[in-house]
Amino acid sequence: MTQWIETCAVGDIAEEDVMRFDHGGRTFAIYRSPEDEYYATDGLCTHEKIHLADGLVMDNIIECPKHNGRFDYRTGEAKGAPVCVNLKTYAVKLEGGKVMIDIG
Repeated sequence: MTQWIETCAVGDIAEEDVMRFDHGGRTFAIYRSPEDEYYATDGLCTHEKIHLADGLVMDNIIECPKHNGRFDYRTGEAKGAPVCVNLKTYAVKLEGGKVMIDIG
């Protein structure tokens, strides 16, 4: 079932950065790539449940601020120790200057 929700305005996230978004008791991370595309994943590291929005974004990778676990935010793929479980990803669309994600 599709359930699109508004997360932020297009201009709220700097290029190659991440923003935290909370909804319905869940935390998401919204990313803006160097190519000006938007992506969304679960917002907590799969290793120790640390907020990824506090991490470093570079070259399409989000690095967890606690143990430097790395994920490709485009696919959710875990990129090495200490993380070994991928992040869940969500479909993103831009509509009326807003970033929308499908949490359905």
